[in-house]
Amino acid sequence: MARWDIFCSVVDNYGDIGVTWRLARQLAAEQGHVVRLWIDELGAFVRLCPEASVDAECQRWSGVEVRLWREPFPAVEPAQVVIEAFACQLPSAYIEAMAASGTRRLWLNLEYLSAEDWVAGCHGLPSPQPGGLQKFFFFPGFVEGAGGLLREADLLARRRAFQADAQAQQAFLQSLGVIREAGARLISLFAYENAGLAGWLDALAADSQSTQLLVPQGKVLANLQAWLGEAQLVPGDQRRRGNLLIHVLPFVAQDDYDRLLWCCDLNAVRGEDSFVRAQWAGRPLLWHIYPQEERAHWDKLEAFLAI
Repeated sequence: MARWDIFCSVVDNYGDIGVTWRLARQLAAEQGHVVRLWIDELGAFVRLCPEASVDAECQRWSGVEVRLWREPFPAVEPAQVVIEAFACQLPSAYIEAMAASGTRRLWLNLEYLSAEDWVAGCHGLPSPQPGGLQKFFFFPGFVEGAGGLLREADLLARRRAFQADAQAQQAFLQSLGVIREAGARLISLFAYENAGLAGWLDALAADSQSTQLLVPQGKVLANLQAWLGEAQLVPGDQRRRGNLLIHVLPFVAQDDYDRLLWCCDLNAVRGEDSFVRAQWAGRPLLWHIYPQEERAHWDKLEAFLAI
């Protein structure tokens, strides 16, 4: 049973904390490892784990010790396995403690997901560091030679059971304030801001088949409000335009988001974590890839489509 430290610096789209929280939970629950998750912004973590405290220096959830990453960094013994998520740069005091310990530790730089050709060749490459330390690159990916994808051991069995249980789906949707209408397609929408959303909403509203659009709180609500001509939408709001019924949902915990994906006929997702979970849902998906400078995201999109 190894001790793991995972470091996460939160960005504004919840992807980094989503991946690291999921990884930490899985390491603790399935592998029995002792896991500390260091987070520099607990407000984002509370969105994923509503029971958590936004102020606690140390708390424990789902078998994971969640620590506030602050400066000055506390004096702690480094773990046997250290994950630096998405090049967040470990605290200098922690690196110095690793170097001074005289004990060999596995230091991984967890990179972003990509299907590009170069990923498999870079996965596992070493990066020598000062003080005699060595860091290794870990690239998640879709092909042999890459680092693979996160998936709980029982996920597909749970998904199949849920999708075969109409009553369970109905009860879950009702817990979110959604009553499924007969003959309506169900679509979830979790995306970045997108000026092109209005045209899609127009098409759904004018379509001969009715659609219920389930929209968890997030950045795309601004576009939705503009299309509806409203100043603010909040969870629980419902708006009908033509054959389109929009449901505004709360920001849900990860396990509930999985169930939402499992309920829907089509899932519009974004970034990395929700993109992977939509694939495990076994439903058609629409991916709003994260836009990058110099249109680098197009290479990532084309690589995924070529798999």
